Amino acid sequence: MASLLGRVFHTIFLAFVVVAFVVTSPVQAAPFAAIVMDARTGEILYEKNARTRLHPASLTKMMTLYIVFQELEAGRLSLDTMVTVSKYAAAQPPSRLGLKPGQKIAVRYLIRAAAIKSANDAAAALGDAVSGDHVTFAKRMTRTARQLGMNDTTFRNAHGLTAEGHLSTAYDMNVLGRHLFYDFPQYYNIFSRRTADAGIATVRNTNTRFLDSYEGADGIKTGYTGPAGFNLTASARRGNKHIIATIFGGTSTAQRNAKMAELMDIGFGAAKNRVREQPPVAPAPLPPDALIASAADEIDEIDAAGGAGKTVRISGEVRRSLRPKARPEKPTVPEEVTIAMAAGIEGALAEATSTPAPEGTLEFQAETMAMGAPPAETPAPTGLAATGPLADPEPPALPETRLAEAAPEPGTLDAQAALLVADAAPADPGLAAIRPMPRPETAADMAAAEPALIEAEAQIAAIDELPARATEALVAEAAQPDLALPETAPPVEDILLAAAEPELVVTDPGLSLEDPVLSEVTAVETVAAASHLPPGDAMTPAPARKAPIFDTVEMAEEQASEPAEEVVVVMSTSGGRHFGVNVGEFASRYDAEKALLKTALAESATLNEGLRKTTQSGGKWRATFLGLTEDQAQLACRRLRARAVPCETVGG
Repeated sequence: MASLLGRVFHTIFLAFVVVAFVVTSPVQAAPFAAIVMDARTGEILYEKNARTRLHPASLTKMMTLYIVFQELEAGRLSLDTMVTVSKYAAAQPPSRLGLKPGQKIAVRYLIRAAAIKSANDAAAALGDAVSGDHVTFAKRMTRTARQLGMNDTTFRNAHGLTAEGHLSTAYDMNVLGRHLFYDFPQYYNIFSRRTADAGIATVRNTNTRFLDSYEGADGIKTGYTGPAGFNLTASARRGNKHIIATIFGGTSTAQRNAKMAELMDIGFGAAKNRVREQPPVAPAPLPPDALIASAADEIDEIDAAGGAGKTVRISGEVRRSLRPKARPEKPTVPEEVTIAMAAGIEGALAEATSTPAPEGTLEFQAETMAMGAPPAETPAPTGLAATGPLADPEPPALPETRLAEAAPEPGTLDAQAALLVADAAPADPGLAAIRPMPRPETAADMAAAEPALIEAEAQIAAIDELPARATEALVAEAAQPDLALPETAPPVEDILLAAAEPELVVTDPGLSLEDPVLSEVTAVETVAAASHLPPGDAMTPAPARKAPIFDTVEMAEEQASEPAEEVVVVMSTSGGRHFGVNVGEFASRYDAEKALLKTALAESATLNEGLRKTTQSGGKWRATFLGLTEDQAQLACRRLRARAVPCETVGG
């Protein structure tokens, strides 16, 4: 009986040993891989099995968060977007936040839980919020990996639990960590937080031991599964050096952290002090409806058994609109132009079909002038009034036409108008005696001709005033009802022409200066002219005004003003902002300015109003924010020290 019990206990003990060996064998069997990279340039400083495809475990969540950050930048998500937890997300095994199916939670809390606690249900819920389901989101993760240059990585889920075909490399995860740092610096600080509020619980960072034990460490992400072992992608900065390293296949948390510290030391020792920073190029975010033509899941794996040797991926993204070009519009003719063209055509047709006017009529002369041809000449007479070669020919007799019959009487306004139409000078007896004077050639001739010129100007001025004088004469005549013109009164034109001469000239022999009518007209003109002058100066001509027409303005002498007393007031231009924040010393001005820019982006709430300034002292460049109040400087330093950023307040 005793032997039987011994055998039972022995069997149970052997079974326990076998189970323990089976459980722990994946950890021991997980292959080791590591890589160390200069984050500033991407230069590889150390690597071992860095291109071997292994299980990434929860390092997968770095890609999940990268895509969520892309959606936040594109505006398709916000930190306050409420996500409904699906049954698939709520059913994920630990590590978990404790989400329930149908529960609503904000995106900001899911990000904190996935990045700090590495919660699988939170990562799955983020994938569902972005793409609708975990399969579609996994395909987007793989496409984004290709954009980043992670050519040996394929994803099957958003959290990193072991799945067939879910593989990556240490090199690819290092590239992803570098993109997180450079592409989304405003969100990168989430990986260095020790604790955070995840909405339904306070979560603690799984990487706290390494962050606290290694100087300058600021992230990034841990991972563990049985087939993967203990994985870690870490980042650390010292001075102007920045190192990113990745480990696959650690045997425990302590061994992994110790190995990571060893690799980090190798990196800081091998990295150069002064290098030109070369940030990676951030890819354009893929649209949510991008299409990929691929085979089944198992065929999509690289080096999968029975899979195709080459997978062709076709992107259906529309990059430009293929709209048809607008049809050219025919030029429209304005309505006014159309009417004018129609009128011109009608006029041309009427002119072509009309009967020419008889010669000698006004219509005939108008047509001839319109066509630009001289009027028809009258045939020369056959006889001469005088003989001899020098005798002038007798003017031909004008044919009797209707124009001659309708000619007005000589000396009237109608006669003068007719002569003007025919391009002839008016036969005015008052102007007939005026002859143009020869142009003076010398100064003496000009002086001699000056009186004649003055007289001619006076005559022309008198002629210009004829209409006004005629009006005044008619007004005077209407004002005297008892004055009657004799039957032999001359025409009004003769009276007006006579008034234009310096001395009154009577053109009608039957009218003398003693005629009462003429004397009355002259008196009326004199009275009318005098009525426009001011009292007392009826006949006194107005003095000539010299140019310019403005009178001389007498300027008052400026009184000597007493000099104003100058008062110098010294005012502060900073408004009490005498404090600043120093964020470190650097080897070059470029590194100092870069540090200022990064710090301003990370802590924009308190340093937004600060003035960034770099100063050199003792061979080092100091990076300082100036123009802050004391409260702002102290608050900024507290917040920066919480992120492991060196900081000290200056000024005061």
